[in-house]
Amino acid sequence: NKETDYTEADIRSLEAIAGHIAPVLSARLQRKRAEEETKKLNEELKLRAKELEAINRELETFSYSVSHDLRAPLRSIDGFSQVLLEDYSDKLDEEGKRSLQRVRAGSQRMGQLIDDLLKLSRVTRGEMRQELVDLSSMAKAALTEFQKSEPEREVECFVAEGAVTHGDGRLLRVVLENLLGNAWKFTVKRSQGRIEFGTTQEDGQKIYFIRDNGAGFDMSFSDKLFGAFQRLHGTNEFPGTGIGLATVQRIIHRHGGRVWAEGVVDQGATFYFSLPAK
Repeated sequence: NKETDYTEADIRSLEAIAGHIAPVLSARLQRKRAEEETKKLNEELKLRAKELEAINRELETFSYSVSHDLRAPLRSIDGFSQVLLEDYSDKLDEEGKRSLQRVRAGSQRMGQLIDDLLKLSRVTRGEMRQELVDLSSMAKAALTEFQKSEPEREVECFVAEGAVTHGDGRLLRVVLENLLGNAWKFTVKRSQGRIEFGTTQEDGQKIYFIRDNGAGFDMSFSDKLFGAFQRLHGTNEFPGTGIGLATVQRIIHRHGGRVWAEGVVDQGATFYFSLPAK
């Protein structure tokens, strides 16, 4: 074969073509490497997600089992201390009676804490249902029950009509009962309590709120509100286990929404939550 003689013009043309092709080939090579790296990272992420899901299931099962197993001995403690108070009170001095009453109060508080832990565990278990939920009706029902339990209290209750959404009705009922229950609890020292459930708009999204004129809270501690076992008021002021708001947050997050609060000490608090439109 006769060797081809390339002129300088040919060489310059080839160099120009190579100059155009090289960046394209380099970009394709980099894109392929990036795609392979992304695929690898996605596979690792899926693996870690499965591992995390398994760990969460184990933790939930452990929490449920431990909480469930603790109930039996607590019932025994509460039951036997009650028997002692009822059947042997004449053999106990006042200090002995007070000690037994403290034992009963402690066991009952622990029982309530276990119940709340079980509830917190349940809200992360099982499939969520999607149904039409009338939050206004739920709020009215909850407030009616609170009023029946303490008819001597003077509390004005206002519920906005037509607050309807989509979600798991069972879980959203827990949200309202917790938030309205807190509003009821923290207005107990008011001669005239006020509790309101309503809606507002923020950036075109419907926001639900529960407002009260109760004890309120210091906003500098607002980051602690939704943590499990976190309390901004002592149990000697207001009863509770510090689980309720953590439960509320988990439920709202499971629905794809968010929850936050504003408060002023001794003036009241407002709790807001959003739910994505369906």
